[in-house]
Amino acid sequence: MDNQARFAPGGRVEIRDCEWIIRQVDSASDGGYILKVEGLSELVSGKSAQFLTSLEDQTLKMLDPAETLLEQDSTAQFEKSRLYIETQLRQIIPADDRIHLAQHAAMDPVPYQLDPALQALKQPRQRILIADAVGLGKTLEAGILVTELMRRGRGKRILVLTLKSMMTQFQKEFWNRFTIPLTRLDSIGLQRVRNNIPGNHNPFYYYDKTIISIDTLKQDNEFRRHLEQAYWDIIVIDEAHNVAKRSGNSLRYKLALLLSHRTDALIMLSATPHDGNSESFASLMNMLDPTAISDPADYVKDDFRDKGLVVRRFKKDIKDQVASEFKERVVTDIRLPATPAEEGAYQALLDVPFTYGGEHSAEKNGHLVRIGLQKAMFSSPAAALVSTRNRLKKLAQHEPGSADEQVEVQALQSLQLALQNIDATQFAKYQQLLHTLKSTEFGWNKKQTDDRLVIFSERIETIRWLQSQLMVDLKLKDTAVTLLHGGLSDIDQQQIVEDFGKTETPLRVLLCSDVASEGINLHYLSHRLVHFDLPWSLMVFQQRNGRVDRYGQSQVPHILYLLTESQNATIQGDLRILEILKDKDQQAYKNIGDPATFMGVYDSQAEEKLTESAMVAHQPAESFDAEYQPSVESNEGEDLLSAFFTPSSAPAETVTASADSHPTDKHCTDGYSLFANDLSFVKQALAALNRDKLVVDYRVNEAANTLSLTASEDLRYRFKYLPIEIRPDNFQFELTTDRVRFDAEVRRSRQDDSAWPKLHYLWPQHPVIDWLSNRITAEVARHSAPVLALSGTLAPGEHVFLVSGLIPNRKAHPVIWHWHAVHCVGAQVVRVEAGIDFLKQLDLTQPRANANLPIDLAALYALRKPVVSAVQQQMAHAQQAFTAEFAPQLVAREAELERLKANQLAQLDLQLSSSAQEAQFKDARREKRSTEINAAFNDYRRWVRDTMTIEPVPYIQIIAAFTSGQH
Repeated sequence: MDNQARFAPGGRVEIRDCEWIIRQVDSASDGGYILKVEGLSELVSGKSAQFLTSLEDQTLKMLDPAETLLEQDSTAQFEKSRLYIETQLRQIIPADDRIHLAQHAAMDPVPYQLDPALQALKQPRQRILIADAVGLGKTLEAGILVTELMRRGRGKRILVLTLKSMMTQFQKEFWNRFTIPLTRLDSIGLQRVRNNIPGNHNPFYYYDKTIISIDTLKQDNEFRRHLEQAYWDIIVIDEAHNVAKRSGNSLRYKLALLLSHRTDALIMLSATPHDGNSESFASLMNMLDPTAISDPADYVKDDFRDKGLVVRRFKKDIKDQVASEFKERVVTDIRLPATPAEEGAYQALLDVPFTYGGEHSAEKNGHLVRIGLQKAMFSSPAAALVSTRNRLKKLAQHEPGSADEQVEVQALQSLQLALQNIDATQFAKYQQLLHTLKSTEFGWNKKQTDDRLVIFSERIETIRWLQSQLMVDLKLKDTAVTLLHGGLSDIDQQQIVEDFGKTETPLRVLLCSDVASEGINLHYLSHRLVHFDLPWSLMVFQQRNGRVDRYGQSQVPHILYLLTESQNATIQGDLRILEILKDKDQQAYKNIGDPATFMGVYDSQAEEKLTESAMVAHQPAESFDAEYQPSVESNEGEDLLSAFFTPSSAPAETVTASADSHPTDKHCTDGYSLFANDLSFVKQALAALNRDKLVVDYRVNEAANTLSLTASEDLRYRFKYLPIEIRPDNFQFELTTDRVRFDAEVRRSRQDDSAWPKLHYLWPQHPVIDWLSNRITAEVARHSAPVLALSGTLAPGEHVFLVSGLIPNRKAHPVIWHWHAVHCVGAQVVRVEAGIDFLKQLDLTQPRANANLPIDLAALYALRKPVVSAVQQQMAHAQQAFTAEFAPQLVAREAELERLKANQLAQLDLQLSSSAQEAQFKDARREKRSTEINAAFNDYRRWVRDTMTIEPVPYIQIIAAFTSGQH
């Protein structure tokens, strides 16, 4: 056996008096090998390292399973063995495409939320765009997939990128629901990192799991350099449309593209993943899979459909599964006539002879200027005043200006006076808002701490005016009304969202610009949302309403629109166009799902431009309505947008259980355990640790399913590298396995000063259980296994060895992990059966008396070698079966990669052949692009080979031995 085979991934090795598990073996330039390992013994537990075998020859020892030490378990009821076997069972990593752990997260999973994970786990690489509509719970769906990858040993290092305003919200959701500890690197977190670690250290290696804003990375050159040198198991990009390739965000796109090559798993989240530009959407698909689309300017859904890269649903698609979770929204339109002062301002606006390039023209350009100012006026006089003054300042730069400009200035000054005449009493929308908020019909009470109000406006000037006016007219303190807009710092945005969800804060009214329409949760204490002005984009309607009408809303969402009606025909027509947008949003909510299908551009700014164009052209409202209808014909063709954004294009792999089934019925499975639940295991393990001396102080309340625990020093050390927000005061842990109780604590914690639950959810992913499992494993001597002398269970002279056999792929991911029960009689192996089946028959779930029967240890030692040999034969059969099944798939996949690569190179030649550039420039482009294509396919091919090729030598471990005793 050569050295590389001897150093098999999965094998255990002693180096520098510590025990490590080998994850990967690579050849070194000095003729030896590079061992990539993870620590097992207490001193190095959880640490990763690399060793050169040529340098560690004196301290390196490969642990041979046939030399495993055997030690009789003399503890009462075989406590030590039961706990040790349980810890080993919990380490078994699944290699199938089922849900193994996430169904037990601190949430009530519904079938549709499992679909993205089920779809991703069927793929060779877990790279997916979760494009569900606003409010369906994309963060939860991402958490389910991340949890499953962590369960498979593929989630040690995680990076999450999200908006500044959503960092705390995302961090809490991942911790509260899935116990995934993300260290928040906002402006305060970044400063803390700089203070706590040496300047030359990479913070992305210091903290395994981090969350940061992509704009922070974009602005911080130091951290961007660190980013380029780090690698992750999982990267999650929230609101991923912000990193698609388009004008104006090239740095975001470049960062995301870089990150897409620095991770195995990539999870993108976006309710609006398409902006109508096929190249923009293709950029997201090619981040997920660079082999997917050969020509970003010309492709169809089939180019990526079978790769399982996208999943998208709307409320109407899943409403039968979550009838109790989604309340049917109530929509109220309040129409009110414009006041005489407003009508005067409208007319003054229309009387302005707007100029373009110094000349007045009745053509499009002049109307565009008018529409821009009119947009501000539709929001509020305050916003229109700011826009008017800005226009006057711009014209003043041209003084003395052309004659046409001078006329415009005079008209603008008249408009300014007309706007100044619209005080609060003459502002119809505002007066109606006041009346509504005070009315018993609306039902809002400013004194109620759990009934808060969200008011949206397009203009910051409008919400600033509303803030000052509402405080006076509603007699609200300045702490009761707060603004949320993009000009605030990341810390301020996060704090405002936090405060809005906590009953003890004085905040009652949140005035939002559309920066708050993306992603953030405002539904905890609010179900009333007011559109003070109407958006000019259908997608913004959807985003705004989704802040309170979303998964988890316990009240019926109430959406209120304030609609001004003017007698001026031009103004009346333009306002009617905005009303049509509102009606289309409601139509999409009830029937279609995606409002973006109406206008067909899939981008809020592009939708606004279409709306502006309709007003510039004085398009009748009925014509505007008729022009933008979902096209049935296009859904049947090859148009990418219609194909992607209709339910019929849902990936074939997506699996959804029926409404009357529980998601665990078909797609989820639990591993075998010797304990009834996690609390039973923890209780027994803690009792065992304290058997001889007090190691950790704890109390168990079985009636309440809770555990109180004071962290030991080694447990405290683990939390040094975890977010400070999750550390309990004085390291006094309160944990529960009761999901209902924990959910109540999560809701209560939103009212707490810290807004983090004081109660922790006790399940396999919590650091306490991980620490406890390591402590129990350490109770069994290194490279040894317990022996259980059972009375009346085995035949006289019968021995059974419980043996684990593991074969990883070249990426060190377990592919085959079987437990075997090797039955021996006398000195012979007589049969081998599935280890889990044997454990079930033995039934160690119930403690049994340990009589400490005398055993023939010499006989057991003599059996180690034939037992290991028998398991090696079993693993060889498993290896052959795997190779027979997957070798043809590997060949087929590599052939498909060659075909796709040829397509991309052919497409490159086609593009260059039609180019009018000089030959040397085309040659340079060809060389650059060809290099990129070859690199992308070589990387992907290497990844496929490493994933689908298993190591030749299994790692074998004797877990325990069972004997009938000496006779």
